[in-house]
Amino acid sequence: MNIPVVFEDDWFLVVNKPAGLLSVPTPKNESRTLSSILNQDAEERKLNYRFYPCHRLDRQTSGLIIYAKSKGIEEKMADAFRNREISKKYIAFVQGKLSQVQGQINSPIEGKSALTKYKVIEEKSNYSVVEISPVTGRTNQIRIHFKSIQHPLVGEDKFAFRKDFALRFKRVCLEAKELNFKHPVSGKDLTISIDLAQDLKHFLATHD
Repeated sequence: MNIPVVFEDDWFLVVNKPAGLLSVPTPKNESRTLSSILNQDAEERKLNYRFYPCHRLDRQTSGLIIYAKSKGIEEKMADAFRNREISKKYIAFVQGKLSQVQGQINSPIEGKSALTKYKVIEEKSNYSVVEISPVTGRTNQIRIHFKSIQHPLVGEDKFAFRKDFALRFKRVCLEAKELNFKHPVSGKDLTISIDLAQDLKHFLATHD
């Protein structure tokens, strides 16, 4: 599989994960994941380092993931995530029209605080295009939060019933579109972003 590289330097790599691919193995120990593909490629190219994922995206979500080229850089990035020094922006298509065009969802997930900020950037006939900035990083936070306000993501099948919605898609309409952070070595501010995945662009073009 050809994994698009969006940014690379001596310390880390940022790639655009395709939808349908796990970032790392689950307890089922899947052999083919984004991490295994990148590290197999590094081995074949006889690189003297491994790639360490600094965060994760779930299988159905496309978009940006940071990989460190050493454990030391991975630890620095992990600290930055913990200290909320890395901001992430997602684009999602959510069912229906939200009552507020801008707001936040502050609702615990599995007993832990969770905060998601959002802004509607386009309203369609029966769904909305939303820019989302998760402040915390709980597992499946965006999907759970938008289900909690009765606007699940288009394509949602884990936290909502597909049969309850006329608008459907082959996967969750969610993409990690932008990362903003300070480089752990140079100290420079970085903004890394990508265009929408082709399947999401096609959905937009065919659903008014």
